[in-house]
Amino acid sequence: MQIGVLALQGAFAEHVAMLRRLGVTPKEVRLPCDMEGLDGLIMPGGESTVMGKLATAFKLIDPIRNFAYARKPIWGTCAGLIFMARDVGHVQPLLDLLYVKVERNAFGRQVDSFIADLPIPIVNKALGLVDTPFRAMFIRAPIVKSVGQGVDILAQLPDGKIVAVQQEHLLGTSFHPELTQDGRMHQYFLNLVENS
Repeated sequence: MQIGVLALQGAFAEHVAMLRRLGVTPKEVRLPCDMEGLDGLIMPGGESTVMGKLATAFKLIDPIRNFAYARKPIWGTCAGLIFMARDVGHVQPLLDLLYVKVERNAFGRQVDSFIADLPIPIVNKALGLVDTPFRAMFIRAPIVKSVGQGVDILAQLPDGKIVAVQQEHLLGTSFHPELTQDGRMHQYFLNLVENS
């Protein structure tokens, strides 16, 4: 199984480290040729506008879209979720893949970052694990304001804010699983890749 991690900017090194912990040798993606042979792709947190501009400059927009159209799994965390969305409320480069409306920086600035224990029953069930919460880190995080047809909600905060979604082979999370020691979200994605 070959998993790519978009390595233009942001927290890609942490995703690479988590994948290695789970026994996967990831491939850093910076150019279209780096997409060759991939079975899945992770787009990290960072700054979504910069990510989109760099992906445009390095001619990665169409290869990533075509990867998704070929039904290959893609997972976006934080900025990666924003980059995958159809609607973020203003103009910036987007992949236009996930049928969701996203609000950027929904919780405020960096100083407003927080940790929350998230129920993830669908993920735990898929992994055959006891249903225990995921300790999620939110850093200048977006939220999913609304979901379109075919989008499943995987996790919500106690106030109902949507922070994880899945649309068939596409996954999006507002939080940063790569910054924890908990590999469940990464394993869930790897299972998605294996079963696709």
